[in-house]
Amino acid sequence: MSTTQQQPGGISRRTLIKSSAIGGLALAAGSVSLPFGIRPVAAAVGDAVSGSEDSIVWGACSVNCGSRCALRLHVRNDEVWRVETDNTGEDIYGNHQVRACLRGRSIRRRMNHPERLNYPMKRVGKRGEGKFERISWQEALDTIAGQLKKTVEQYGNESVYINYSSGIVGGNITRSSPYASLVARLMNCYGGFLSHYGTYSTAQISCAMPYTYGSNDGNSTSDIENSKLVVMFGNNPAETRMSGGGITYYLEQARERSNARMIVIDPRYTDTAAGREDEWLPIRPGTDAALVAGLAWVLINEDLVDQPFLDKYCVGYDEKTLPAGAPANGHYKAWILGQGDDGIAKTPQWASQITGIPVDKIITLAREIGSAKPAYICQGWGPQRQANGEQTARAIAMLPILTGNVGIHGGNSGARESTYTITIERMPVLENPVKTSISCFSWTDAITRGPEMTAIRDGVRGKEKLDVPIKFIWNYAGNTLINQHSDINRTHDILQDDSQCETIVVIENFMTSSAKYADILLPDLMTVEQEDIIPNDYAGNMGYLIFIQPATTAKFERRPIYWIMSEVAKRLGPDIHQRFTEGRSQRQWLEHLYAKMRARDPELPEFEALRAMGIYKRRDPNGHFVAYRDFRRDPDAHPLKTPSGKIEIYSQRLAEIAASWELAPDDVISPLPVYASGFESWDAPQRGRWPLQMFGFHYKARTHSTYGNIDVLQAACRQEVWLNPIDASKRGIANGDRVRVFNERGEVRVAAKVTPRIMPGVTAMGQGAWHQADMSGDRIDTGACMNTLTTHRPSPLAKGNPQHSNLVEIEKI
Repeated sequence: MSTTQQQPGGISRRTLIKSSAIGGLALAAGSVSLPFGIRPVAAAVGDAVSGSEDSIVWGACSVNCGSRCALRLHVRNDEVWRVETDNTGEDIYGNHQVRACLRGRSIRRRMNHPERLNYPMKRVGKRGEGKFERISWQEALDTIAGQLKKTVEQYGNESVYINYSSGIVGGNITRSSPYASLVARLMNCYGGFLSHYGTYSTAQISCAMPYTYGSNDGNSTSDIENSKLVVMFGNNPAETRMSGGGITYYLEQARERSNARMIVIDPRYTDTAAGREDEWLPIRPGTDAALVAGLAWVLINEDLVDQPFLDKYCVGYDEKTLPAGAPANGHYKAWILGQGDDGIAKTPQWASQITGIPVDKIITLAREIGSAKPAYICQGWGPQRQANGEQTARAIAMLPILTGNVGIHGGNSGARESTYTITIERMPVLENPVKTSISCFSWTDAITRGPEMTAIRDGVRGKEKLDVPIKFIWNYAGNTLINQHSDINRTHDILQDDSQCETIVVIENFMTSSAKYADILLPDLMTVEQEDIIPNDYAGNMGYLIFIQPATTAKFERRPIYWIMSEVAKRLGPDIHQRFTEGRSQRQWLEHLYAKMRARDPELPEFEALRAMGIYKRRDPNGHFVAYRDFRRDPDAHPLKTPSGKIEIYSQRLAEIAASWELAPDDVISPLPVYASGFESWDAPQRGRWPLQMFGFHYKARTHSTYGNIDVLQAACRQEVWLNPIDASKRGIANGDRVRVFNERGEVRVAAKVTPRIMPGVTAMGQGAWHQADMSGDRIDTGACMNTLTTHRPSPLAKGNPQHSNLVEIEKI
């Protein structure tokens, strides 16, 4: 091969060698030996990655989009040069091809990217400057083990934290979910770590819905084939889960069969609507619960509620089912009709003033929901990612509860869609000896004021307060140290001070915004460069397994996560190493876990057969997943996991929390799913200075920040800030103009997208763009990362991230 021959992704070999150096080192690529009994990854596929002839290797895109899509990687001379997707099954409902979207199909550009991390490195500048020098694996591993021993000895295991990450949330051996990753397994072998609860995606809804239902389940999207009406609150699968492994396909196929009307309620005219909807109702961010209340007023006053369902299955709708100890008129019906404490009737007129939706639209929608049965009412995760978002999640669930659409085919619980999943045996991470946990959003507080954080004020679980601050952070396959966390400028100041958090270890593929804050930075293999078996995530009524195989040998000095953690374990002591590995290699773990799966599910193919197939599919034997179906059929034999065993419209547990917790002004915890306007909302006093409500949305060019550095995706989906023509005209802004978006927390610069697809008074940006700012200078972000502007104030109950509750101003540059 000549030195100028083109490589996959349009990168020349000469450029690849030159660009492979980080810290001024320019070394040619080469395969590496993998110690600790792990076979070179090429051996896992025999001759698949050798020779000049093409071979096709099964892989998968396993990022955190809610899909898991099969990839067929064409390999020649140990390089992936072409990517196709699933070609098995048929183009029919329930046995379809799991086709990857444009992100997964561009994975060779990630694999062959000239800016991939190739060697272990240590920081030589200030944190965040991105200045590193190359070191050996031995020095890197010795340093990590030494710092970990020192931290545990000085501060205890509670001072060690595994930061929230979801870059490989779809993996098994490679999984990055902190409490389920190999990093967690290592720490659980070494005394444990400070854990967290919740996720940046679902903190509020996953905390709130169990108070109503005991869990957070919804019907599968495929069940819409039995629906008469689909009402989607902030649910946008055409952009969040747009691939064949997700639910967009099922939504369209199901509606073809049922001819269900679809109403989309969202501040932005999304691609899920985009001409496929029957009606779009633009709504002010954070006001969904007010709309529900206005709808409930009509349903109650026009006798459109399912009273027998409410009497039999629910607690707290009216006086008859109000639990003992609840105040008189403390039930939901009283609150709606204005007979509760606030004395305000939640009429359509009241709701219209808050939501911006016309009165007649609210009345018409209420009548349609009340008369169309079954109705599939669902919510995405955007509405709950707000101030008081827990209230929003529980409020939306009231619509199927009031109309008796819970537990039946074609109905739903009001939650986001659920799915049928195939048998999977997860890599065991062992039990964490440390029982303390914090909200995933509170880790920066735990660095700066850890011992001040309490259970009743800050949501500490497992004990009344933290004893020590966070001193050591593991960050594996995640960009939440900076890019995906709120108030980036504040977070930068906290992390740059290495007298607070003393050690940060980052395991990554690229020099992400977060990787710049590492003390030790380790180059990881991608999932398509090693073996793993992963299940589907959301896929309607079809489950599947994908056997990922290494497409190429390991290049430069990149190592798989299992090897990295095994080597750290070895340095912590032979007993730690033995407990961590149990004497198994990565392949042997896969064989061991799969044998357990087949013992539970004999229909699964044998290990080598699955490996040869690449993907194995199975249709849901029950047809469709129906949330709370058994409870609906027999509530006595199948009670919910709530204290009463029923649907708790009034939650006594929430009443007790509301009475005992310390809450900030505007924070609301209520036993009823009421509307409560929160901070930086549509009616906040700060709107005089910051007049636009800003929220983020998931963007086709990225999954969160993954794929954010791929040129073809950046070109296909430019980063823009959406602005209604009315708001743009007031500011003299035309489509395509460069603008500054700013508030008291920071400033970003980006092109304006002037469009009627967003309602007036509201602006939005695709979240996940890579932060690019001179942090020693003006700190203006030219990468248009919206978390430069987002608030770090947590939600009241889940202590989750309300990153859609922000006020900003926009000016033309």
